[in-house]
Amino acid sequence: MQKKIRWLHVNLFAKPADALLTLVVVPLLLWAVWAFLSWALTAADWSVVFNSLKVLMTGTFPSSKLWLVWIVAGMIAALAGLATSASIPFGRTAAVIAVLCYLVLVLAIFGAAHIAPQALLVLAAFHAAWLIGLRVPVLRENLAPIAFGTLIAVLVILSPVGPSNWGGLLLSILITLTAALLTIPLGILLAFGRQSKIASLRALCTGYIEVMRSVPLILVVFCIWVAFPLVLPKFPIPDVVRGLIGFTLFYSAYAAEFIRSGLQSVAKGQTEAAESLGLSDFDLKRIVILPQALRVAVPGLVGNILDIFNYAPLVFIIGLTDFLRAGQMILANPENSARTYEIYVFMFLTYFVVGSIITFQARRLEQKLNKGVRK
Repeated sequence: MQKKIRWLHVNLFAKPADALLTLVVVPLLLWAVWAFLSWALTAADWSVVFNSLKVLMTGTFPSSKLWLVWIVAGMIAALAGLATSASIPFGRTAAVIAVLCYLVLVLAIFGAAHIAPQALLVLAAFHAAWLIGLRVPVLRENLAPIAFGTLIAVLVILSPVGPSNWGGLLLSILITLTAALLTIPLGILLAFGRQSKIASLRALCTGYIEVMRSVPLILVVFCIWVAFPLVLPKFPIPDVVRGLIGFTLFYSAYAAEFIRSGLQSVAKGQTEAAESLGLSDFDLKRIVILPQALRVAVPGLVGNILDIFNYAPLVFIIGLTDFLRAGQMILANPENSARTYEIYVFMFLTYFVVGSIITFQARRLEQKLNKGVRK
């Protein structure tokens, strides 16, 4: 109890100005939360969200093929669980949270016929992969190739439907997952290229990075979308693929800068020691330099992932229906025009939950990496 009182005194009432700010801000926050909950539980009509879940989650994906989406959701959930095992141990607190999640989901399924019971299997895939990852270290050690394999499998499973039918939150997650995985190897190559002793390669990589960091993402995506039909008129490329190329090319430049800052943090003494052991230049970069550089680059790379997810709605300029665009399509229906708040609150909470999970995972991973360095 004394620790709690001391924490309140140090953080909220340390100075007269802090105390005054606390007495003003805290009541306002409590009032805002109370007003929101009162509206959400009494005045809001959430039926528009439940009735539109299919459009919000998958866009124009054929209803007869939704079982493919559930398979993909299970695979992505398993990948997320395996990634969680690399940063968070499954302790008693995590088990309690898992049980609560299942209870809430079961109540939601019984309370709303629009929520599919397959969501329980997706949640189970996440926790199973989490526990298996903790028991099988080789899976955690090979997380990167497993992630690329999962991405390829996901794209193959969804390909029969056609990329033009991908939409909603599914499309936003696919863009995020694909661009996030592809930007890392491209960023590594660009970062090493910018530090290369070959002048032409160094100038090329530096020029590419500076150009991409000097223009807006929407311009890159639109130019890629327009340029491919002109350059390859006989090879039509789906709009989704062109959008992914634009995101990947743009964010790989930012990933390269984060990785380059990590490369500069590696002590020269370690490089000299590795060279004295007779390591080749490739092995030196792969075994000694890159792992240490990635530890430093983790916060920036995670920020890249968040940016990709948050800016995925920009694909609307090339005719794609992402999560935000799907919500706007629902509100375009005159029957739903009076339910603007419900749709936008649901989308806000979805973006907030996904972003918070990514941030929390990154913070735990960063803490674990720092502990490993201290040891």
